[in-house]
Amino acid sequence: MSKDTPSTTKLDDRIRRCWWCGTDPIYIAYHDDEWGVPVGDDQKLFEKMCLEGFQAGLSWITVLKKRDAFRKHFKQFDFTKVARLKSAAVDRMLQDPGIIRHRGKIESTINNANQAIKIVDEFGSLAKFFWQFEPSRSKVLRSRGQVQASTPESTAMSKELKRRGWSFVGPTTCYALMQAMGMVNDHLKTCDAWPRIDKARKSFKRPK
Repeated sequence: MSKDTPSTTKLDDRIRRCWWCGTDPIYIAYHDDEWGVPVGDDQKLFEKMCLEGFQAGLSWITVLKKRDAFRKHFKQFDFTKVARLKSAAVDRMLQDPGIIRHRGKIESTINNANQAIKIVDEFGSLAKFFWQFEPSRSKVLRSRGQVQASTPESTAMSKELKRRGWSFVGPTTCYALMQAMGMVNDHLKTCDAWPRIDKARKSFKRPK
């Protein structure tokens, strides 16, 4: 890896971070406080999956800047409420530049909410369903060149979700979810967040 493409960066606060969060305060806060922290809350997991689906083909900072508007339209991502949204709600969303106005992804979110309810009925929680795909071992990333787009586990998750009627849940989207929800620790080893996330993952009680 060349010297002009460092894996981690330091800003004025002297905290070493993964290169991808750049200098935007919103992105830095997401990197420092949220990305990779283990999640067991169903509503948060549904939000993360939906937003990862909206991100496909776009930059993540675009999604972060629109997250508050997404939360407003999608009832704070309470999937029992999202499942009841009608076509009029879709039409309203398509008029709001505060979100990503993609009809297919909006309708997919409503569809996936209905499928999420079925998973909860079967497994007891979304968390229990998702965490079953946790890899037995995770690679410790030491350079940006090691970052993966998908894994066998994310491919398996994608196939199972699609079998259950979910949409916009390809292997790359599922792996992004796994990274975001702390199922893997993909902060680079030289990032100051890595040991904190590693400790959080070790103490996190996986849903049974």
